[in-house]
Amino acid sequence: MKKTWISLLTAGLFGVMSQSAFASPELIDKVLAVVNKDVVLASQQDALVNKIKFSAKESGQALPDDATLRKQALDRLIQESLQLQLADRQGLKISDTQLEQAIRSIAADNKMSLEQLRAQLEREGMSYAQYREEVRREILMNEVRRNQIRRRINISDQEVKQVVQALQAQGQQQQEYHVGHIQIALPDNPSAEQLNAAKAKIESLLTRLRGGADFRELAIAESNGPKALEGGDWGWMSPQGMPTLMAEAVQGAKKGDIVGPLRSGAGLHIVKVFDTKGLQQVVQTEVKARHILIKPSIILSEEKAKGMLDGFLHDIKSGKADFAALAEKYSEDPGSAVQGGELGWSDPNVYVPEFRDMVNRLQPGQYSEPFRTSHGWHLVQLEERRSQDATDKAQEQRAYQLIYNRRFVEESQAWLDELRDEAYIRIEGAGS
Repeated sequence: MKKTWISLLTAGLFGVMSQSAFASPELIDKVLAVVNKDVVLASQQDALVNKIKFSAKESGQALPDDATLRKQALDRLIQESLQLQLADRQGLKISDTQLEQAIRSIAADNKMSLEQLRAQLEREGMSYAQYREEVRREILMNEVRRNQIRRRINISDQEVKQVVQALQAQGQQQQEYHVGHIQIALPDNPSAEQLNAAKAKIESLLTRLRGGADFRELAIAESNGPKALEGGDWGWMSPQGMPTLMAEAVQGAKKGDIVGPLRSGAGLHIVKVFDTKGLQQVVQTEVKARHILIKPSIILSEEKAKGMLDGFLHDIKSGKADFAALAEKYSEDPGSAVQGGELGWSDPNVYVPEFRDMVNRLQPGQYSEPFRTSHGWHLVQLEERRSQDATDKAQEQRAYQLIYNRRFVEESQAWLDELRDEAYIRIEGAGS
């Protein structure tokens, strides 16, 4: 095992070395895995493990033994490294302004000021600088994942019609389930030995669960699924928004039911229904907004792009300029610029997170301050907000989004598996 060492040299006056110039070698970090051109360090694993332990302590959640937890943490860090390296190859960047804007949104969503957020981070043992980098990494991973998986999803008109018919049959009502998931991964075309080993393991887990074992603890310890370190918890979902395998598993299931083993191309699965919600009327809020987009470039700096929109906002509010005219002349969103910046009626969730959060916060008629997304700098006005209507078009849009969300979950895991299969990964140590 190679270790990285550092020797501290202190030069005396006029270059004369003092007797204490050579300090003892100090171990500063250890490489746990080589991932293509990147490495995963012991300090990263320690930070993630400590974060999981803090969260588990806060929620009263039991955890597996330390060695198992560290193995799962290392696996997560390898997965993150692969995504961040791809983001770097694609030239994706998150500016400091965009980052601060995202953190302000996180604080607002949690009904906290930035000062309160900082105080909370201190209580959790995390510096604000560390938190900034964690958020930056998360935004980059979300961006590269969205870009890659969007290309893999094709939805036919026939599929949309089928979901519309299902929604109409339910009278726009649907059951919701709080679900947990454990996956035992299998390679493509597994051997009989691999399949038998996976079956034995999944049956052992089912026996333990039916004997009262903690589902979340077992998921953290044993699952190869995307939510393993979250205790396999997928949160509340409707059947239309779940992966197909999970949606079929929960049909007719009650609170506390454990379903499995289930087989898919990715491996064997167990699904638990933590809770259910009765039939609820699904009301979708739509927004009608318009915006002006300015994209920074080599010629136009971030500051100048934002400054342009600051000037536009001042002129619009003072009556010196018209929003639509400015959008037609300056906006770099070709689809909306010719319409005076109009985006039409949309579900806010179709937009990138920063734009979605902004239109959700604005009141009808209100203008935003200039803000940054992955597309550039925006000035947006929320014109109207309404509940989903009953037109065929609205139903089709909702059906499309439900199918897209389901496919996105399914394709995410397949894409991550492919990313890992194509990578060079060498495990140097378990970090225990």
